[in-house]
Amino acid sequence: MFYLVKAPRLLQLLYPDCVWKVQTEEMKVYLTFDDGPHPEITPYVLEQLALFQAKATFFCIGEQVEKYPEVYQQILDAGHRTGNHTYSHLNGWKTSDEKYFKDVEKAAAVIKSKLFRPPYGKIRRFQLKIITGERLGLRPVMWHVLSGDFDTSLKPEQCYLNVVKNTSPGSIIVFHDSEKAFPRLKDTLPKALKYLKDKGFSFDILD
Repeated sequence: MFYLVKAPRLLQLLYPDCVWKVQTEEMKVYLTFDDGPHPEITPYVLEQLALFQAKATFFCIGEQVEKYPEVYQQILDAGHRTGNHTYSHLNGWKTSDEKYFKDVEKAAAVIKSKLFRPPYGKIRRFQLKIITGERLGLRPVMWHVLSGDFDTSLKPEQCYLNVVKNTSPGSIIVFHDSEKAFPRLKDTLPKALKYLKDKGFSFDILD
């Protein structure tokens, strides 16, 4: 599995309509969680965030929101923000344009947010144009740092190092509140939260 832990500058330049990092000199970072809500893992994440007075943005799958509306509401009630991660977790590179747009619209019916993150970060330029245009009017958010918690070949310690070695003010950091990621997330998240807080960072939602 190939991926870059830190978003390269060239990729950011190729997709300038996407938010990769928040421009700030303040000691703030932006935690994001993809693929939920999940009935056990998302509450664990919410507990950890509360312990460190941290706010985050959850990019949710529409199908999961419909399955677990009470967990989705817990996210909102705790003061976090949500974003659209499609309804069916579609790969834009492997999906016809119209099917992709309809899937995003279906998710938008249950996720009331203008933020959008394409699953796998894979979206064609034309798809992106429509996503940000009049039809959908969404704001695409990518990332600055990947924890790698989705990578089953990694040990939790490496996921932790991916975060703490690459984070700087304004970083958008990706974790996953999913079953696949949980063996690494459960160890990585509390350690990363403690490290970043001890370094003077605060945790804010994307706006």
